[in-house]
Amino acid sequence: MTITPQLESEGAKITAPWIAVDYLTLKYAELPYEVFSVTWLNSQHQVIKHEELFRGTVDKAAVYPREVVRSAIETNASAVLLCHNHPSGSPQESDADRQITKKLQEALDVIDVKVIDHIIVAGTEHVSFAERGLI
Repeated sequence: MTITPQLESEGAKITAPWIAVDYLTLKYAELPYEVFSVTWLNSQHQVIKHEELFRGTVDKAAVYPREVVRSAIETNASAVLLCHNHPSGSPQESDADRQITKKLQEALDVIDVKVIDHIIVAGTEHVSFAERGLI
C-alpha cells in the first residue's frame, strides 16, 4: 500500500503525477461545493504551500487571476499545480475550466510561474489538463 505524502508540508516533493492526484482526490472528492486550490512549488517542485483560494457553490467557484498572481508573488513560487473539484461527479472539463486555466497561465507567465497541471477531481475520478495536452 502506498501512502501519499502530505503535500501541505513545506518541502514535500512531487516526484510523480499520481502523488498529487491521490492527495487531491482524498482532499476534495466528497465536498458538496466547489473549491479552487493551488499548490505552490519551488524550482525543484518542492511544496512551498497548499492553499484553497476560492470556495463556491455546488456547480461553480469564482476564480480571480489577480488573487492567484498575488499569492504566487507572496509565496515566491516558481511553479503551481491548480486544482478544483466537481461535486456533480463528472470530472469532464468545461469551457469555463479551459478558459480560466488559459487566463491563469497567461497571468502567471508574466511573473515566470509555470502552471504544471490543472487537476479536476470528481469523486474517485480525475482529469489532468497536462495528460490531455491542454497545458
